[in-house]
Amino acid sequence: MKKLCAVVLSVACVGFLIANGQTRKKGDRPSPTPDSELTQIPGVKWQKGPSIGILSSVAEVHVPAGYVFAGANDTRIIMEANKNPTSGKEIGFVAPAGEDWFAVFEFDDVGYIRDDEKNSLDEAALLASIKTGTAEGNKERERRGWPIMTIIGWEQQPRYNEATHNLEWAIRAESEGAPLINYNTRLLGRGGVVEVTLVTSTSTLSETLPKFKTMLAGFDFKQGQKYAQFQQGDKIAEYGLTGLIVGGTTAVLVKTGVFKWLWKGIIALGIAASAVFKKVLAYIKKIFSREKAGLES
Repeated sequence: MKKLCAVVLSVACVGFLIANGQTRKKGDRPSPTPDSELTQIPGVKWQKGPSIGILSSVAEVHVPAGYVFAGANDTRIIMEANKNPTSGKEIGFVAPAGEDWFAVFEFDDVGYIRDDEKNSLDEAALLASIKTGTAEGNKERERRGWPIMTIIGWEQQPRYNEATHNLEWAIRAESEGAPLINYNTRLLGRGGVVEVTLVTSTSTLSETLPKFKTMLAGFDFKQGQKYAQFQQGDKIAEYGLTGLIVGGTTAVLVKTGVFKWLWKGIIALGIAASAVFKKVLAYIKKIFSREKAGLES
């Protein structure tokens, strides 16, 4: 069976494995719940797809078959259990079976972010600001004995979708000779921004991104929370798209580096191989293995 590796934390954990072409027959055993081996993360309520994952009071996401979802509180439990800091802004976690990636959702209620800079983003100036901020952050990392980080350049220049009000960009960096990619997605709403963190490896990024984006296509703000439903008198953010990019990138690289990948919702690639993530991936593998056994019995 294909090796299952999916996720934990930057978002949530995985649902159940559904073999292609198979459907559950009447009388088959229901999907098993996590057993005692999974109680190393006690209290987590896994929600299997196909279903709708509720992302706090602001949004929801379609959880496809073969994926799992964890809500806000459960996402924080997962993070804390794996020694990652929580921001209090976590609203959900999603991960697939048999894949080496997962995603975490956070919501920052900064207010309505105007997109009037959408046609005037200066990629060169933005990259220079990110490099400057990272250089300052390296001073703190050196003081703490942490490896420094070097910004190489854009993996993907900032791209704003005026129809969906989604902003994406990716930074290529290096730390201790190892390549890193910070892939960022921001979903703009009426009262703030949803930050989506994708966690995968650099070697699988090209094949993971299309699947990640397909999953994100199932995201939607709730009625009354959509960007287009802005009304006069609503809270306005103190920055625009430029501030979202520079702040969203340097906040992570400067304050925490890629080592605490889930602090502000940046996508840190290359972390899934750590011991902590191997534990979570093992949990998910166990869930899907038991599910498959139930389907075949």
